[in-house]
Amino acid sequence: MTGRVLRIELKRSVAPWPGIVVLGGSLAIFCLYDGLWWRGTAGWTAQWTSMALWTRSLLTFLWPLAVGTGAVYGLREPRSRMAELLTTVPRPAWRRAALPAGAMALALASGFGLLVLVGGVQVALGRTTYTPLDWLPISLVAALALVAGAVFGMGVARALPSVLTPPGLVLFFLMLTALLQQNSDGTLPSSIAPNRLAQLLPVTAEPREMLLTLSGSVHLGQTLWLLGLLATGFALLSAVTRRARLLAVIPVLAGAALALLVLPAAARDTYVVDKAAAALVCDGPVCVTQANRSRLPELARRGKEALRVLHEVLGDKAPNAVREDTRLRAIADKREPSGDVVLVDFDDRLLADATGEKLTRALIAQGLAPSCYGNNDREGGGRGNVPVQSVAVSWALHDSRLQPLAERGSDPYLRTIWLDADVAWQRLTALSPAEQRSRIAELRTAGLSCAADRQLAVLAGKATR
Repeated sequence: MTGRVLRIELKRSVAPWPGIVVLGGSLAIFCLYDGLWWRGTAGWTAQWTSMALWTRSLLTFLWPLAVGTGAVYGLREPRSRMAELLTTVPRPAWRRAALPAGAMALALASGFGLLVLVGGVQVALGRTTYTPLDWLPISLVAALALVAGAVFGMGVARALPSVLTPPGLVLFFLMLTALLQQNSDGTLPSSIAPNRLAQLLPVTAEPREMLLTLSGSVHLGQTLWLLGLLATGFALLSAVTRRARLLAVIPVLAGAALALLVLPAAARDTYVVDKAAAALVCDGPVCVTQANRSRLPELARRGKEALRVLHEVLGDKAPNAVREDTRLRAIADKREPSGDVVLVDFDDRLLADATGEKLTRALIAQGLAPSCYGNNDREGGGRGNVPVQSVAVSWALHDSRLQPLAERGSDPYLRTIWLDADVAWQRLTALSPAEQRSRIAELRTAGLSCAADRQLAVLAGKATR
């Protein structure tokens, strides 16, 4: 009987539409726009955890939308002017409230679940071989947030039956989201609000670092808070007396209080490094994280070749290992290059999709003229270093002419640097072999000290020692 009524509810009411909007709107954003979610090692189809975090970050607009559509749905009985008539029905009020709430919850959970399924299929068919289960709580809490928000909207609309209730709730939750929203520009995602308070918002920051995930205390605290919100929404939806409506606020207050006791006070305990994903796996002197293990065979072959070339030109001062860089950085923070190790960042434009000879040249470039600034889609700070690295690699591989590591581009700034690099190449190759080695060694020293502004001058013989 209950199943038949639920099917009728889904068939005859607007309950399925929120789920359809969640699925269609999210896929439209992901698939119709060429955004950062498609880029780098933390892309939405690159790893399981980043897929879950990207889909959950969409709660920025999905959560207020769920609350608003729930409120519209909750006004159904007041609009039909049947509220008083329905109170005469012998069935308990909570049973009459359970079916529309269940229909809304089923639609939203199905819509979000299908979105996760689309992302998960792409991750499974992609490059990664790292298959953790830690991403599941991230998505389950997101689904709970949508359901709790919608039922809360239904309950508030039942208690305050006004056409202004849905837009008012949407506006309130949008403002709440804007106030508590975290950003990922720092070393760890953070908000301007106190950390515990910010974690009451189920929206996560856009993932930027592949190795970061949410801690268990965040999952537990948010689950307690959202269950309280869900219970209050359902209590308001089924309440028929003023006293019952007043008592209905107790679950959400209790859930918030318990959540604030459990949620971490500091950002470092909120977003934590996935130690299993960050564990290094090695092939001789070449190591990558477990999450990027699928890249190891190609990187090991090309890394060993790059180390051989570096030993030829640098002698005893050459690096003796290649390792993926796992240090967390804020946007525009400097890297910490090492003289003993060639650090690999798979978000770097020169390394992201490089294979074969192109990968070998990129690794030699990092060994000879390390860049301290991120040359990726979010930062772009290392683009000016590519002409310098191109000169160094062409010299190390005895090219007859300067071979650019990347397109020269039409940007006036880059055009100027490339012209300077052409001049530096001519001057470098006109020197004796001993002077060339000395100048490359000086270039590397400048790179290790992050003196990027001196590197072209060093190559051209203009630097003041």
